Amino acid sequence: PVVLVGDIDRGHVIAALAGAHAVLEPDDRAMIAGFLINKFRGDPSLFDAGRAEIERRTGWADLGMAPWLAAARRLPAEDAVVLDKAQAGAGRKVRIVVPMLSRIANFDDFDPLRVEPEVEFGFVPPGSPLPGDADLVILPGTKATLADLGFLRAQGWDIDLLAHVRRGGRVLGVCGGYQMLGRSIADPDGVEGPPGRAEGLSLLDVETVLTGDKVLRPARGTLASGEPFEGYEIHVGRTSGAGTARPFLVREDGAGEGATSPDGKIAGAYVHGLFDRAPARAALLRPLGAISDGLDQQARVDAALDEIAAALETHFAIGRLAAIAGLELRP
Repeated sequence: PVVLVGDIDRGHVIAALAGAHAVLEPDDRAMIAGFLINKFRGDPSLFDAGRAEIERRTGWADLGMAPWLAAARRLPAEDAVVLDKAQAGAGRKVRIVVPMLSRIANFDDFDPLRVEPEVEFGFVPPGSPLPGDADLVILPGTKATLADLGFLRAQGWDIDLLAHVRRGGRVLGVCGGYQMLGRSIADPDGVEGPPGRAEGLSLLDVETVLTGDKVLRPARGTLASGEPFEGYEIHVGRTSGAGTARPFLVREDGAGEGATSPDGKIAGAYVHGLFDRAPARAALLRPLGAISDGLDQQARVDAALDEIAAALETHFAIGRLAAIAGLELRP
């Protein structure tokens, strides 16, 4: 069985659901056991007549209507994330931006920053310059480093980034973004495409060689300043050079990870999930002038899930949904 969900926030939800009923093949239509309405703002009784109209036109059971839930914003983003506008407003002291590379990966690296009360966070879409008032630019992970390095240059973001650095701005590279910050990236075996080599942004004194063996492992340790971090690595390539003598992170086995510039304003590492732990995030925000809310990302996600679950239990016909799914609810 299928439950069809209509997004009322986009508008025309009656037409969408009734229209779906009209165009579905009979066999497909017979699979639908009911409908739900999602993202309603305001007094839910104002749409009682609308729900009744959908039920009349389709014959599908009305299984409930979810209100607009701000807590959903605290859930991890997916790689197919719909990009939000920057979260501006009173109390925002720091602006952090991420250029939207064409093959960007691991969106959830930035979830903890999106909800920090003193951080204005935003993705910069293709065709837009990196804002001149950014405090920190983060180059994100990517599924294809060399291709996205070319994409970054095609957008003119390399020029924007160098201007940002000249103004004293900070830069952080994560995984593929870390590789881009170095002097060069070589792909002698054609791991990402045709064999080749590209000049990097030369903001860190390191060089990367892409290799066929993929690194996939958990990562724990401390920032160079001593705060604990916990994350993971998933990448191809080995990075080396004089910049690694100033590691950005120290693993729990004492080995250095990543690199920093001599003035400490530019850094990079292979570790994803770096902002999840509150102490590490607070330490990374402190030089920018922002005070973290001090919450671990997992605790924030758990609280959001509890809030959403309570709301759905109130507004959905849970018993009927369970019956449709063939589940027995415990008392």
